[in-house]
Amino acid sequence: MNEAALRDIVDRWPGVGSDIKWDDDLVFSVVGKMFCVLCVRGPLAGRLSFKVEDERFLELTERPGFIPAPYLARAHWVLVAEPKRLPDVELAGLLRRSYELVRAKLPKKTQRELAD
Repeated sequence: MNEAALRDIVDRWPGVGSDIKWDDDLVFSVVGKMFCVLCVRGPLAGRLSFKVEDERFLELTERPGFIPAPYLARAHWVLVAEPKRLPDVELAGLLRRSYELVRAKLPKKTQRELAD
């Protein structure tokens, strides 16, 4: 998945913003809380990380192409080395769920303001 394809999916969701962090990573956040990271430069370019439900973490990391995300695995994030191998619908669903998980941790007032 490239940056344009990822933006097509997530940019229309309420409260989503993006910026470059750690020199190489495009980070998508909802009200400042990150839910998705795409490496855009360097030897790891194209790798995509995102949050998953606690109960899906082990299921997904046992699938080929998924590994626990470095530095974020304790928060139940996974890394997909080759996102283009996943069906678009499945990947979009996983990203939406990541967004929803992070959004659900925001203060209730902020959640109401983001109602879509």
